[in-house]
Amino acid sequence: MAVWKFASCDGCQLSLLDCEDELLQLADNIEIAYFKEASSHCEPGPYDLSLVEGSITTAEDERRIREVRAQSRSLVTIGACATAGGIQALRNFADVDEFISAVYAHPEYIATLKTSTPASAHVHVDFELQGCPINKQQLLEVISAFIHRRPPQVPAHSVCIECKLRGNVCVWVAHGTPCMGPVTHAGCGAICPTYNRGCYACYGPKENPNTESLCHWWQQELGVERITVIENLRNFNAGAPVFDAASRRLEDGDE
Repeated sequence: MAVWKFASCDGCQLSLLDCEDELLQLADNIEIAYFKEASSHCEPGPYDLSLVEGSITTAEDERRIREVRAQSRSLVTIGACATAGGIQALRNFADVDEFISAVYAHPEYIATLKTSTPASAHVHVDFELQGCPINKQQLLEVISAFIHRRPPQVPAHSVCIECKLRGNVCVWVAHGTPCMGPVTHAGCGAICPTYNRGCYACYGPKENPNTESLCHWWQQELGVERITVIENLRNFNAGAPVFDAASRRLEDGDE
């Protein structure tokens, strides 16, 4: 197995390192041959499984992700950056040159793409594991699944199901708190609603999310301003196609 870093905070790689004891259970079946976050010793490819953290933000990233794909039998992206462009995908909605001029004293030294995109926008990806950061139990399940060449058993339901499983009172229904839970992929264990806060969609969109209905209810029933709805869609998973499309429709005044 190889673990690769692109534009990211390294949080998802740290989730893998946090699996110390659990990885021992897989030790007889897996060799971590390339993982610079953990060791300076790296074995050359090809690799049976590559885990990719981070978004594609530079021309060098574009070249390198193709190299990673070419030497990987299976490629799995982990985390919001790798699966949806990450928080840095906010550049996709504005002029990146203006950002660079505002942030850097010498913009001429900065070489970057106009957008931040997931690896799947450039190469074939065999599985995407969402989250910011990822759930380490889900990660272990994905690694085990690829070792045994079976489909990963990662739930596709929403955070609302996790709330029900924990016996939480719905913050939306009970308190009128805007919550992204109905359209957000499970994986966090409904941490925020458990503490009476709305979900922030850290795990990205669930399968077939009804963002139109969510946007309608937030604005018409909860009185949330349009700009606030847009900001909640443009968070850790701003570049996820379904969140991207919903926020652009709102920006254009279509919802």
